[in-house]
Formats: sequence, structure tokens, C-alpha cells
Amino acid sequence: MQELPNSKATALMQFECAHSPRPHANALVRPHQRFTLEQRLTEAIRAGWNVFQFPSKMLQGGDLLSDSGTTTLTLEQFAASILGDEAYGSNWGYPQLVETLKETFGLEGAWKYYIFHQGRAAEHALYSQLRGRGTLVLSNGFFDTTRANAEANGFLAVDLCDTSVQAFKGNIDCARLEENLKKQSADVPFVLITITNNTGGGQPVSMANLRAAQKVADTYQTPLLLDACRFAENAWFIKHYEEGYEQHSISSIVHEMFSLCDGFVISLKKDGLANMGGALVLRTDSIFTRSHPDLLENIYDHQVLTEGHPTYGGLTGGTIMTIVEGLKYVTTDQYLDGRIGLVRDFGTYLTSLGVPILEPIGGHAVYIDIDRFFAGTRMRREDFGGISLTALLLLKGVRLCELGAFAFGKYDSSTGRETFPPHNYVRAAVPRQKYELQDLYHVAECIQTLYDRRDELPKAIPTWGRDKTLRHFKARFALEW
Repeated sequence: MQELPNSKATALMQFECAHSPRPHANALVRPHQRFTLEQRLTEAIRAGWNVFQFPSKMLQGGDLLSDSGTTTLTLEQFAASILGDEAYGSNWGYPQLVETLKETFGLEGAWKYYIFHQGRAAEHALYSQLRGRGTLVLSNGFFDTTRANAEANGFLAVDLCDTSVQAFKGNIDCARLEENLKKQSADVPFVLITITNNTGGGQPVSMANLRAAQKVADTYQTPLLLDACRFAENAWFIKHYEEGYEQHSISSIVHEMFSLCDGFVISLKKDGLANMGGALVLRTDSIFTRSHPDLLENIYDHQVLTEGHPTYGGLTGGTIMTIVEGLKYVTTDQYLDGRIGLVRDFGTYLTSLGVPILEPIGGHAVYIDIDRFFAGTRMRREDFGGISLTALLLLKGVRLCELGAFAFGKYDSSTGRETFPPHNYVRAAVPRQKYELQDLYHVAECIQTLYDRRDELPKAIPTWGRDKTLRHFKARFALEW
């Protein structure tokens, strides 16, 4: 498994693509900076072939690791950021943000707004203050850090995804939801529906499914919360694919979605179109807050202890103003048509090249089906072919994220056994307003070249971190040819 500068890895990646990325595809790279395969190989080995540890300055081919916080800001956002008030307490941007949240989500009545530096901090505040008040949380799909936050605070995170509706494969299975609540509703502090369902491939949830889930939750007096990171993209799918919503505006669909919940947590680094920010918003007169009368104040205390004064929540005043402008823009047809259309064109091109992907294509990313990618080869799930694919793409300056056998699997060091998740994907998440189609075509062609030579791809052998929590952030690998 020894790696050399003239190894099989560099030989495998000696190819040119018809479509080349723009010189400015990565804003951190100066036009005169160019890196060779050998330089990238050196850095990839130093990083243990872990994409999270690979230096971003070398990603001139396309950085599709995440769509979180990677947005290119609009001119309006840049202008607004200059006006940010950096006061420690009660900065003048905070009431503007609260008002924008009310208008964007159509929030009527009494709500409590907690601002955080990002969504996972908001999740941690919620789960940590509910510790000991239940044993499991039911969802259509937990993402990695959301699941980790739940489990770190003593909850069992249970996925109940229903993929039977072709256009809305992110739905929650309401029959299984009712079955679980009927047995142990007292142990469930809330039901969480993720829109869109990131773990399930960026798939949307229908309005009909949200209404059915709310009805089930109400029957068993269980609060319904939304993980709302990609709420605008989800609303776009409802408008275009759910009967009866064709003539509805995106804003009216968003308002209807959020009228069904008792609260939501959101990373504003996604459909807030910001580089940082998150929020936890709870209805103050719901069954949730009535069941936990000390919850609102405890979250306030947690916020002060971990983020700062609640009116800035770990954010600069300038960042607060970029979120205000981002939330105004994200629900426009102009933005959403271009955003989702670009992702769809990228996925369609990959399909035309023969690369197997999850279909229908979701709103924020294209998911490569790794089990189908390596079908008929020697690669097994325990060989972590998705890690191998993402590792080799680093040598072309392209970064994707494995969200499958390794990221969502678990290893029992006492038995040496791996437990694998139901899905085995590599995600190509498209940052908002950053790349053009030519850039994504280049990424697709790099993937296609490896797909055509998939029999030659090495196994990825974990050399450290296989038994760690959130192991995909930490682990190191060797490539076995």
C-alpha cells in the first residue's frame, strides 16, 4: 500500500476533460497558482485521503464537498453587511432579522427566536435542554451531525423515510410513525421532518405528507418540528410537482408548510444564503412548550453561555444583515429556477455519461449510487469504494463527500464488524451562486473517467479512526491496489 509520486493513482488521473473549470472557480486560488498531480498526491497522502483534511486552495477543479456556508453573496448582501451594527446587546439588525423570519415563514402568533452561529449549534441547544425527557426522536431522515447531536444527548434517532412517491422520496412513513407513537409516544419529545431530506438524497417532502404527519403527531399529542435548512428548495418541488400548487407562489407554499409545525431549527448557511448562521424558532403557545415550561428560559441561558447575547447569537452584525437580504431573495422564482435547474443539468449530464445517480435529482446535490457504480467489480461495501472515488478525485482538484457505507456506517471494535446504512452514496453538493455549468461538466467528466475504469479503482482501508464517532471527519485511509 505504499504510495509513490509516480504511483497508480497519478497514472489513473492522467487525463484531460473537454470542459475545463473557469480559472476563478475557487475564489481562494490566485490566477497564477496551479498545482500538479504530484503536489496534490503529496497533500492527499498527508491528509490520509480524507477530503475534509485536503487543502481547499488545491481544488481548482470544483469544491462540491458541501453546500453549507459556501454561497457566493449577492451585491445586495455585501452592501447590507456594511451596515451591520456590531453592538454587543440589542444591535439594530436583530429586530430586522426577526421581522424577516416572520415574513419569510409566515409566522403568526407568539414565537421565540434564538439565533446561533450555525444550525448544529441550534440543534445542540435543543437536544441538550431536552436531555432526560425522552428516549427517541422520529424523523424522515437524520443527517450526520443532527443524528450525532441527538445521540450525544441520550436519544435514539430513528429514520422512517417513505420513498414510494417518485416525486417526493423524502416523505416520512406516516404508518410507521403512527405505529411508533402508538407504542411509546411518551418517550418521543417531538417528531422531526427534514426538508429536503439530505440523507435520502436531497429529496423533497410533499405538502400532503406534512399534513398527514401533523395529523398523526396531533393525535398522540406530540410536537412536530421541521429541520428547515432547504425549505425554499422543498417549496419549489411542491409548486412544480404536487397537484393543486401549480399556481401558488413559493412564499405562500412556505407559509403553509410552517403553519403545520410547532417550531423549526435551521442552518441559515443553506437557504439563508449566508456563510454563517442558524436559528431555533419555537411557538410559545404549543404543546411542546406547555409540556416543558422551563424549556424557553433554559435555551436562553444556554445561548448566553455558549453563543453570547441572544440578539447576536455568535454572529457579527454584518452577517445578520446578509441573512436578512438572503431570506428575501431565496424564495424568488428567479433564484430557485436557476438554482435547481443547474443541479438538474449537472445530474442529467452525469447520467448521459453513464454514471449511476439517484433519481429524481434533488434540489441541492447530485448523489452517485456507489453500489451501482461498482456493480460487477471486486469492490464490496466493506472496501469503501465511495472513499476511494472521492480520494482519487482530489488529484484532479475535485472534492465530493462520501455519505454512505463509511460516513453513516458504524464499526464495533470488539467484534470487528461493520454495520452498514441502507444507502451508499457519494454526494456532489453544488454551492449556491458559485459555479457555472461548464464547471460542473468538468466535475462530471472527472467522475465519468473513473467510472469507466472502475475495475482498476483501489480499496480504501481505514488506518485510523474507524471506531470513532463522526468518523468521516476524522479517519485516515490507505489505498490498496
